[in-house]
Amino acid sequence: MSAVRLRLAVALLLAGLGSAGAQDAPRPWSGASGASGHPLMQAEAIRAAAANFRNCLEEIWPLAQRRNVPRPLFDQLLAGVTPDLRIMDLLDSQPEFTRAVWDYLDILVTDERIADGRGILAKHRTHFDAMEKSYGVDRHVIASIWGIESNYGTRIGDRSVIRSTATLACIGRRQDYFRDELLAALEIVARGDLQPRQLIGSWAGAFGPTQFMPTVYRRFAVDADGDGRRDVVESVPDLIASTANFFKREGWTAGQTWGYEVVVPKGFDFLLADRTQLKTMQEWERAGLRRAGGKPFPRATDRAFLLAPAGAQGPGFLMLQNFHTIMKYNPAEAYALAIGHLADRLRGGEPFAQAWPRHERVLTREERLELQTLLARKGYDVGEPDGRFGPRTRNALRAFQAAVGATPDGFATASMLERLRGK
Repeated sequence: MSAVRLRLAVALLLAGLGSAGAQDAPRPWSGASGASGHPLMQAEAIRAAAANFRNCLEEIWPLAQRRNVPRPLFDQLLAGVTPDLRIMDLLDSQPEFTRAVWDYLDILVTDERIADGRGILAKHRTHFDAMEKSYGVDRHVIASIWGIESNYGTRIGDRSVIRSTATLACIGRRQDYFRDELLAALEIVARGDLQPRQLIGSWAGAFGPTQFMPTVYRRFAVDADGDGRRDVVESVPDLIASTANFFKREGWTAGQTWGYEVVVPKGFDFLLADRTQLKTMQEWERAGLRRAGGKPFPRATDRAFLLAPAGAQGPGFLMLQNFHTIMKYNPAEAYALAIGHLADRLRGGEPFAQAWPRHERVLTREERLELQTLLARKGYDVGEPDGRFGPRTRNALRAFQAAVGATPDGFATASMLERLRGK
């Protein structure tokens, strides 16, 4: 299962919380084309698809029938459903990819969230004990997911999952993906695991305190309390165990952390800061990296890659296999870093030791698109320019920086954009 299929969009809008669109005041669609530039996100295409909405849903019925969804239930759940076009304004907005990592962490890892998380861990200690015994997943990571996704269940979203997934199954740029999500949501009700009233969540269709997408629920939800239903909304044992089951089956290494903050020495070759550059802790130490705070690494043979989200101006992080597993819950590096850091704080760890370059201006989405486009014109591989900076764009930027004699740290600054412009 790809990371994008797992969670297409966890947009931390307004209050910056993990549930996409959670508690949004109802607003109409702006009528504007989507920022991605995708043909199906053009305003005219959105209007045309909305006009064909009921026909689109009827075309989905044979697929639902093959999944044992009764026709009366199909009609009951979709009767009178209209498209929620406001979602079109949210679909192309993903702050995990466009917000400065330090701003993202400031929003998600707060003193209040740490205190509330420790309360959750104490209140449900018995269930966390059972989960760790059965699945071998760190309880602090599960609590961190719970806290960041829904603020411990207080902000799970306010949209009908069936309406949201029906909208996205018929309108916009990810219709094939969301058609499967709609079908999975219908299956959940048909099986009797959850009632329609419980399928309330984000604009993207994620629901429950740990914000499962319907297809993720179908694969990983478990009945931990033995009542015959897989209830990840109201049953604490089920939601803890189901989230842990996801991590276990997606490759969580028991007894290992997600990563370590490290001090990167001056003059370091940042071309090594790449996911493909896996080295042991001992090898990284030979390259000059040291764990922040002077602590030793527990195991010299652990293999990790170096992530430097703010380049030479900020802290570095050696990421272990469990960081990759967190990214399967959400594909954004900033999200996975926030989950890991909050988990550390919940177990009593300290804030990051090194400062972020808060003086650097964050590029706008338009500037990010421009930077990617300029890199592509110069022959560097950024994929399809989309305004999101992932490993591919950073690799391209590092190659350009190396070619012009700048520190190849992959950190996109306003001054680097000016250099690409040739000014």
